[in-house]
Amino acid sequence: MTAQDSDDGFPQTSDRLAPLPLRVVLVETEYAGNLGSVARVMRNMGVEDLVLVRPKAKPNDPAALRMAVHAGELLENARIVPTLSEALADCVEAAATAARVDGPVRQVKKGFPRDIIPPLLAAAGTAGDKKVALVFGPEPSGLTTADVALCHHLIKIPSTVRYSSLNLAMAVGVCCYEARTAWISGVPRARVETELPMRAQELLHRHVRRALEAVGYLYGEKQETLMHGISHLLGRLRPTRRDAGMLHGLARQILWYVRTHPSAQPGAKAPGDDSADGA
Repeated sequence: MTAQDSDDGFPQTSDRLAPLPLRVVLVETEYAGNLGSVARVMRNMGVEDLVLVRPKAKPNDPAALRMAVHAGELLENARIVPTLSEALADCVEAAATAARVDGPVRQVKKGFPRDIIPPLLAAAGTAGDKKVALVFGPEPSGLTTADVALCHHLIKIPSTVRYSSLNLAMAVGVCCYEARTAWISGVPRARVETELPMRAQELLHRHVRRALEAVGYLYGEKQETLMHGISHLLGRLRPTRRDAGMLHGLARQILWYVRTHPSAQPGAKAPGDDSADGA
């Protein structure tokens, strides 16, 4: 591995000069100028993967291309998808961004960019062969709680309470700067790396949920909050494929037992299938 001096005089190894293994996901962006400004700051920070979820502004809008300056290629290559789930399907970990952090779903995940982004990038592996994502909401309202719930973390940029709302491109710039700083600094990569993409994590969470519902653990008004906590726990554990197989086996065994021993669970509805949905 060779080292090379960057323009700022700091030596950077060759793998750190490549684009970051980071995806920027913009949900329902309304203003074309913001698309262009985001593309420009992404190019500045070495982030090349842009995905747009139901954008109201078009990436080929003249205002977007004008604000992108020399980053028009990012807009041309941007992928447009209908749902946030699809945008994150091949990512191993994701962090949402929001000004509002109240409520049980948001409280359990929150942290500042410098706290969340380095370990987020660590999930991409030592060689950056996996993908992680930063998710940003629409300009007027930000991400919904349902969108936040799809992510492992929630980033709160510590702006002043007197005027906490940041422009979309500014928020992307802050987060991409922290990502680049962490990446070129060689963040410690000692933790166990996950091999489980978001789609597989979603299937695991659904299977575990069905098992917990079958034994009556999830019920009543608080079941969604409780299940969110369990999903977040599984996310923090960062299960490998082997771990997921063991948890799927546990869920299958629970569902089999409930189905074959209905008297052991008074009032419980016996499920018809003990496999994971879609697996």
